[in-house]
Order: sequence, then C-alpha cells, then structure tokens
Amino acid sequence: MILGALILITGIVISYAPWLINWFGKLPGDIHIKNENSTVFIPITSMIIISLVLSILLNLLFRK
Repeated sequence: MILGALILITGIVISYAPWLINWFGKLPGDIHIKNENSTVFIPITSMIIISLVLSILLNLLFRK
C-alpha cells in the first residue's frame, strides 16, 4: 500500500507540479549525446543525488 501511495503521489507531482522535477537530467555530469539518428541520455549526477537522498531517508526510517 505504501508503494502504491508513493506511485500515486509521484504521478500527481509530475502532472500538476512539473517544475519540482525540472532539475532532473540538467545537472552538470549528466550526459546527453544527440546524433542525427539517435539520442543517448545518461543522468549520472541526478541518479547519484537520488540514491543519496533515498539512502539517507531509508536509514532514518529503518534504524533500530
């Protein structure tokens, strides 16, 4: 149920407040390669930040 609620909240944020996640993929270190036939997008820095935030939150929530 918690996972469903998180997915619902994420969907609402993306629909009604897209400026809250506008930073994703536009940070220094995110790789965006565009050719005439293909596009490659690798959000390295954005994923590191998300990983750090989730790690801190989960450690705070599940600490014994």
